Amino acid sequence: MGKLKELRKYVDQELMGLDEEKRISAAAHLYGVSLAAALIAEKRDLDSELLCMAAMLHDLHAYRSGSYDDHAHLGAELAREILGKLNLTTPEETEKICSAIYHHDDKLVTDAPFDEALKDADVIDHCFKDPSKEVKEKERSRYQALKTEFGL
Repeated sequence: MGKLKELRKYVDQELMGLDEEKRISAAAHLYGVSLAAALIAEKRDLDSELLCMAAMLHDLHAYRSGSYDDHAHLGAELAREILGKLNLTTPEETEKICSAIYHHDDKLVTDAPFDEALKDADVIDHCFKDPSKEVKEKERSRYQALKTEFGL
């Protein structure tokens, strides 16, 4: 079984502990960001599987705890624990995934290309999932840049 498939199995089990409405919302977001991550990785020549893995874990701490307070930093710690437990990644791959998760909420800051790709995948999911919602201020310029990058 591939690394991403194995991780998705784990995340799906984690989400089963949530009430139905939260579980549906969490699954839609994590899988939505993962799909956007795959597209971005292909376009930018990044490791698609690792970026999708980061996407599947990026908000898991918030869903588990019910709080978005410092969720990116705490989520990186949780991801490190999960990846260590599942033994799916090398130390370098774990570091890359955890760095992207750690920085994913810093939408106004520019980080490493892999980190930026997770931020952008998150923005794509936020902005395209419900076009009737106003784009958040902190995501506006990134959203515009993504539309340009993808010729939209």
